[in-house]
Amino acid sequence: MAEDLQRLAFNRDSIAEAYEQKKYTVTQVIEESFRRIAQSPQGVWISATERHVLLRRAADADTLLSAEPDVLSRLPLLGIPYAVKDNIDVAGLPTTAACPAFSYMPQESSPVIKLLDNAGAICMGKVNMDQFATGLVGVRSAFGACPNALNSDYISGGSSSGSAVAVALGQVSFSLGTDTAGSGRVPAALNNIIGFKPTRGLLSTRGVVPACRSLDCVSVFSLLAADAWRVFTVLRQPDAEDEFSIANPPPIQPPASLPPAFVVGVPRRDKLEFFGDSEAADLFQNAIKRIMALGGKVVEIDFTPFQEAGELLYNGPWIVERYAGLQAFVVSHPGKCLPIIEQIFSASRNYTAEDVFTALHRLRKLIMQTRQTWKNIQALVLPTAPTIYHRSQIHADPIRLNTQLGYYTRFANLLDCCAVCVPAAIRSDGLPFGISFVAPAFHEHELIALAGGFHSDTHLSLGATPHRVSGNAPAESASDAHVIDLAVVGAHLSGQPLNYQLINVQARFVREAHTAGCYRLSSLANSKPAKPGLLRVARGGGAIRLEIWRIPRCNFGDFLALVPAPLCIGTIKLGDGTSVKGFLCESIAVDEARDITSFGGWREFLIEDR
Repeated sequence: MAEDLQRLAFNRDSIAEAYEQKKYTVTQVIEESFRRIAQSPQGVWISATERHVLLRRAADADTLLSAEPDVLSRLPLLGIPYAVKDNIDVAGLPTTAACPAFSYMPQESSPVIKLLDNAGAICMGKVNMDQFATGLVGVRSAFGACPNALNSDYISGGSSSGSAVAVALGQVSFSLGTDTAGSGRVPAALNNIIGFKPTRGLLSTRGVVPACRSLDCVSVFSLLAADAWRVFTVLRQPDAEDEFSIANPPPIQPPASLPPAFVVGVPRRDKLEFFGDSEAADLFQNAIKRIMALGGKVVEIDFTPFQEAGELLYNGPWIVERYAGLQAFVVSHPGKCLPIIEQIFSASRNYTAEDVFTALHRLRKLIMQTRQTWKNIQALVLPTAPTIYHRSQIHADPIRLNTQLGYYTRFANLLDCCAVCVPAAIRSDGLPFGISFVAPAFHEHELIALAGGFHSDTHLSLGATPHRVSGNAPAESASDAHVIDLAVVGAHLSGQPLNYQLINVQARFVREAHTAGCYRLSSLANSKPAKPGLLRVARGGGAIRLEIWRIPRCNFGDFLALVPAPLCIGTIKLGDGTSVKGFLCESIAVDEARDITSFGGWREFLIEDR
């Protein structure tokens, strides 16, 4: 039982299904969350809810589940563990904003926490962040840098670093962060999860330490888009005591499935910026091809007004508002902020009242310019972050590289947009790449539909866990005379560098499977991008995980022409006794390669060998 529970995916529906089937109790799930958190890398968590408090709340939830079989319809988050960014007040836990000298014990929880409590969710504790939510990097904390969930040598992104990493590691089902310039999206992209930034004012920001009060949003991190939506519907309540809350928002609309046809905008190529990261540029183009294969029409838009609005945030007088919210503390506690934070705050002295109004007037013009763009598209599709940096790079050049990370995110709140970051691919170095769907205010339901449909089609791992997002197989059968099923084991897997070649020939994912137990998998030497070789052997083999893709027969020849030596297309025997065409390798190449059969698959090797 304990071993099975350790393998449980921590997305909301997996946990709720386990409760409904009486497979696990809330107490067992919360104990498991507590165990996972205890094994967390240093730098993710700041404070934890006491174990006896957690167990009492879990016991209360178990009592409700026993007494009311359909209680999950009334309390949709009952028994679901979550984490909170440490600039959001939770009664009983200190709020530090990653600055120990600032720490205080709130008398009550913020409204968003109360709403989650009322829906049955269980707060496991507070997680790390860039100090005072000032940064997109995840290393600006007095509690240490928060490591990337997939590779601790790289940044996790910020400022909601711990919120993203705790979800990506499967320690909690979802988490709350905040998003002013991209803090709810950049960490999601860099940790292979969903980051949902609603329209500002839809979720209360009372009880949140301000970053830039007029622009701040509470955001949601989750493994799946559906989970983020479920949390959003719980939190979407006007707050009469929050002067920035929208008093009468439009009625909420439920997200539908991915529409059969939709129109998205992308920046012209001269406005796409990846700061020298050619692989990120290629992966974004692959994502666009995937969107087109899903029924999306892609049109180029003028990204200039969006870009200029974003520059106003970092290179304009909004830094004065950022400093104003914390001025009393900074003045009375000299030297207590991190030096980089004090350096950023000091820039507020460079602006005058005239600069503020000049920027506000310029912003109004930019808003007008973008209105025409939204008339022609349902959403804007962007890379969430243009690249990812090693921690040493950020330490060497903290201001410039931080600014570059927000190239595609920092305009959103100034232009009153909502946005969803969704995983798009895993790079050849094992790090994630994400895209964002962005739309005008109050279009959250459309973004969730697009993000959910796109994410399902990638079949990527959920965060850094072994679980995968799943999607529906196409309707046509393998016996259809017009299609050919092809097994792929390496660089053509969903999210891998050559997957776009399948997308280009209109292939569709069918399912995951395993070979029969008579195959050897090897990591081929000097192959770019990195590739494995699959060879059938008489002994010493194993069952290898693969994906089956369905290619229109008329396009199969075009795909075959792309297959380089020593790879070839042959017939692969599957674990269920059937056979399918698939990638094999000449034995001469395998003889000199590293045997990775024991990993059970190419993805597993990439994760374990990083």
